[in-house]
Amino acid sequence: MEGLLESEAFRGMLETHPRGLVVMHLRSEVDRLRREIGRHSDPAAFPEEVEDPQLYATRVEDRLRVSTTPSLRAVINGTGVILHTNLGRAPLADCALDAMASVAHGYANLEYNLEEGGRGSRYDHCTALLRELTGAGGALVSNNGAAALVLVLRTLAFGRSVLVSRGELVEIGGGFRIPEILESAGAVLVEVGSTNRTRLDDYRTAAGRGELGMILKVHRSNFRITGFTEEASLEDLAALGAELEVPVVHDLGSGLMVDPERLGLPDEPRPTQSLAAGADVVAFSGDKLLGGPQAGIILGKAEWIAQMRKNPMCRAVRVDKTTLAGLEATLRLYRDPETALREIPVLAMLSATPDALRKRAEKLAANLSALGVTSAAVEMSSVVGGGTYPGVELESFGLLVESNEGGADAFAARLRGASVPLVGRVEDGALLIDLRTVLEWQDPVVLDLLSRYVGS
Repeated sequence: MEGLLESEAFRGMLETHPRGLVVMHLRSEVDRLRREIGRHSDPAAFPEEVEDPQLYATRVEDRLRVSTTPSLRAVINGTGVILHTNLGRAPLADCALDAMASVAHGYANLEYNLEEGGRGSRYDHCTALLRELTGAGGALVSNNGAAALVLVLRTLAFGRSVLVSRGELVEIGGGFRIPEILESAGAVLVEVGSTNRTRLDDYRTAAGRGELGMILKVHRSNFRITGFTEEASLEDLAALGAELEVPVVHDLGSGLMVDPERLGLPDEPRPTQSLAAGADVVAFSGDKLLGGPQAGIILGKAEWIAQMRKNPMCRAVRVDKTTLAGLEATLRLYRDPETALREIPVLAMLSATPDALRKRAEKLAANLSALGVTSAAVEMSSVVGGGTYPGVELESFGLLVESNEGGADAFAARLRGASVPLVGRVEDGALLIDLRTVLEWQDPVVLDLLSRYVGS
């Protein structure tokens, strides 16, 4: 071991990596070779190269490369799924990144009141902005959308019944379902109506089953029910809630804050509309159509929000300083809708025109052809993703790239293994890169990756 470590083959390695890490991998490699020699029918005939320090150095370098590569790293999304949950959902605006880096670099007034020189509350950050943008009486931020719903349920309906339409008992992803979330929050689910038809009278009838704590309306953001359907409006439920003296909660999910017509999308309920319709509490995610960091946002009447802030569960789902900084910076952009559409990546991707995407695709295809890569600019379809706008396809453009080395699947695997992974999709034996989800500044990187990994 010492002889190998003192050899010239290991000199550079020990200058760039901790000695203990190099020793650990070298020991593993020596043990592997010993086992291999032991299994050989004639150990004396084993190749003489086992005494060559460079053999060990090469294999230890391979081990180091694997062990020092971060598990979580940036990738380029060429799938065409804008809110790709597996790829981290919403990319953040530059101002959000700057704000997060600023508070992460040193200390911050997370729970310190600068005016009074004493203890403050992290829950005060973003509250004024959310109230300003939505007209809510109060606001609270948790660490994600599911946590927000659990906190609402735990505070307003613990040990009591919650009325939910059978058509809204959705699975929100990762195998988690609304009934299970209610159970974990200590609430009692009371199913109302049928899968396709739930009337206001169904809620009124079900209200007598147990001690009523809440009426919950869940936006079916990740699927559609069509045909012979009926559902009670939020306005009618709000009136019933007032009559029964229980809060009405609207779980929106996606958190769209701009007019969907500006994005060329169908109508989607927004927090302002839910509050105007009479919902006492509205909950949604920060990292979906809002375009911010992962967070759960709760809006509603001040008295309900005050109760949630006092609930011990609030501490368990509290948000950190970097998330608050990124969310606040993102929310500021919504003061001017035009700025939001331009600066928030999710909104910019949604509003990108097919013509602009086609021009990018044609330029990249021409550059690839000049490098000897067979490619073409082709029309394709993108989706919103993130459990929003099911069935809605966006006209898009991207690249079709051919590889003669192992076919499209092997080509896609090579790109995923790059130092900056590029994730595309394989359809009908061809690799497709949808440019709607590729940030424009990433185009040169995409060009480099496709040309280097295409193979011969």
